[in-house]
Amino acid sequence: MGNILLEALNVRVVGSGERFLVLAHGFGTDQSAWQRILPFFTPHYRVILYDLVCAGSVNPDYFDFRRYTSLDAYVDDLLNILDALSVDRCAYVGHSFSAMIGILASIRRPELFTKLILIGASPRFLNDKDYHGGFELGEIEKVFSAMEANYEAWVNGFAPLAVGADVPAAVQEFSRTLFNMRPDISLFVSRTVFNSDLRGVLGLVRVPCCIVQTAKDVSVPASVAAYLKNHLGGRNTVEMLNIEGHLPHLSAPGLLAQVLRRALR
Repeated sequence: MGNILLEALNVRVVGSGERFLVLAHGFGTDQSAWQRILPFFTPHYRVILYDLVCAGSVNPDYFDFRRYTSLDAYVDDLLNILDALSVDRCAYVGHSFSAMIGILASIRRPELFTKLILIGASPRFLNDKDYHGGFELGEIEKVFSAMEANYEAWVNGFAPLAVGADVPAAVQEFSRTLFNMRPDISLFVSRTVFNSDLRGVLGLVRVPCCIVQTAKDVSVPASVAAYLKNHLGGRNTVEMLNIEGHLPHLSAPGLLAQVLRRALR
């Protein structure tokens, strides 16, 4: 099981340090999203990289529509990877979707994680009474309809909005990995993510967290970072980046790397 999973999800371990560091990408990207961050950490860590099963770089035959109906199946994959690699302690950096996977994994196996660094994380994207997630249900349904009607047009509109900053290379890179995803898998995963609500379990997290949030993010309002800080159960800090966009590892890798290094001290 372990070896099949390592191969299927393109697991790599790079670097020469003694400690393990997991870099887990978010929706619409794959592990290549970390390529500009990686050189900052390989001299000091053994960095674990893998692709989520929904990524375009993974054989779509591995994506089981019956299994991946909630984040729990993705958590299983992460924990199975760490077990297959005989990792007993690691720091974990998760972007967006993978930030929440890390939170759930740390609740299940707190002894595995020394620190969680959560980039552009949201426990719930939909607005609720006394909670601002950033989206109304009707807005989300329009996004799903647009993805279904014309995936290419949706990607061409969404990628620049998500990157936010005027960094054409980052828009191009995000577009490339979005186009690599099979459209039906992309839509299915989007529904899973947008229908998730992890607010009720945040208090169960005991691992220290660093919440990294950009000043303006089309997917996650800045207020969500404060919500996470107030509701996560462990010791938490917030790092606000004075930049725009949901993908700082693509648009401002040098700045993000500085923040990550500081958080990992």
